[in-house]
Amino acid sequence: MAINIENKEDKGFALGKENLKLLSIGFLIIVVGFLLMIGGNSKDPFFFNKEIFNFQRITLAPLVVLFGFVFEIYAIMKKPTEKK
Repeated sequence: MAINIENKEDKGFALGKENLKLLSIGFLIIVVGFLLMIGGNSKDPFFFNKEIFNFQRITLAPLVVLFGFVFEIYAIMKKPTEKK
């Protein structure tokens, strides 16, 4: 049983350069979202700091992270442009 290697075409990597750039942008968006969640702690363990419940940490940061993940899906699904 011989394997025919001659008819095998090298298609290359599934994602193009543009897709990889979009993936890295999406990753940076996710990192920015997680950085927006940082903070709001208290130096005194007996004091409750209400800053952890501000708009930035409760609403904005999760939306930025969610947008980053949706952007990642778009970056993967986008068809690479073909060179003519």
